[in-house]
Amino acid sequence: MNIHEHQAKQILKKYGAIVPEGVFAFTVKELLEKSKSLKTDKYVLKAQIHAGGRGKAGGVKILDNLEDLEKSAKELLGKKLITHQTGPEGKEVKRLYVEVSSNIDKEFYLSCLVDRATSKIAFISSNQGGMDIEEVAAKSPSQILTTKVELNEEISNKDCENIIKIFNLDGNSKNDAISLIKSIYKMFIKTDANMVEINPLILTKEKKIVCLDAKVNFDSNALFRHPEIKELRDLSEEDSAEIEASKYDLAYIKLEGSIGCMVNGAGLAMATMDIIKLYGKEPANFLDVGGGASKEKVSAAFRIILSDKNVKGILINIFGGIMRCDVLAQGVVDAAKEINISVPLVVRLAGTNFKEGKEILDNSGLKLISAENLDDAARKIVEKIK
Repeated sequence: MNIHEHQAKQILKKYGAIVPEGVFAFTVKELLEKSKSLKTDKYVLKAQIHAGGRGKAGGVKILDNLEDLEKSAKELLGKKLITHQTGPEGKEVKRLYVEVSSNIDKEFYLSCLVDRATSKIAFISSNQGGMDIEEVAAKSPSQILTTKVELNEEISNKDCENIIKIFNLDGNSKNDAISLIKSIYKMFIKTDANMVEINPLILTKEKKIVCLDAKVNFDSNALFRHPEIKELRDLSEEDSAEIEASKYDLAYIKLEGSIGCMVNGAGLAMATMDIIKLYGKEPANFLDVGGGASKEKVSAAFRIILSDKNVKGILINIFGGIMRCDVLAQGVVDAAKEINISVPLVVRLAGTNFKEGKEILDNSGLKLISAENLDDAARKIVEKIK
């Protein structure tokens, strides 16, 4: 789950990080009233959307007075920002954030994320702040430092020093940077975060280490432990189909292809998408129905898949382990009769009670195509949509 910059900064502040003072609002009038309390020479106005690249898209402005702030806020609120992360459709700005300006001396990059390959926590640091880290990696890989640390209650001073050595700080600034790393580490562990990114992290001319921007992503499966974080969820920033899927405990991610997938198990879903690509087409989604396949759940899965206008065919690939194939097959039949499925539908069943499941499908009267195995299923759906 992603949150907005102003929310991320408040959480970081709670754990000891220094962030600029700021206010957010949903209307220009409210924003101006709140901004009067800020003690600053210049106002920094920021669009709040779940995407990077806001500055290049005109979503960040530095303004001299409240009159200029009002004018720019009116222009920005409701505007669709198009960045390299939003895609061509862009994202509408529905809330604004204003913070005090900072006297920047140096800019750095800092992030912290779960490294699943090593089961460690990886800190990425660079002296090239304010830029896309992918661009830095491509052009100046030597300017990026990755430090992987073991999961413990606290991070060691040695690890902290390794992380910040590329910043080339000394004195109090170095000590402040070490304190920041400890704060971020503690926050990362305590909140079940997946990723924290500070870009840029700055050294001010007053020699203060300040988080000038902040992006935080949390493990959605751990939100039950953090109701205060779950409340920060902004549904207007999320894909409507993914929101609908979460209501039925379906793991759904929209992709760009033309073949909708309904599969049980994440590994099998990945294999299904791979073999579709092998036959020359692209999957339209990742959809894992999990261990249950009630009529309601399968109906919801069909509706979500078919809500994507790019879908030209559907491949159902089920391996019956915990879930019996006959139960799934009956769910598919009931749901398909209820929903008008106008695209080709290929079904592959294997595992527990697959013969009984195949019988239910064959006797359903539906225009669906049975497949013997995954290879056969992928070949048939690709042929059908061609």
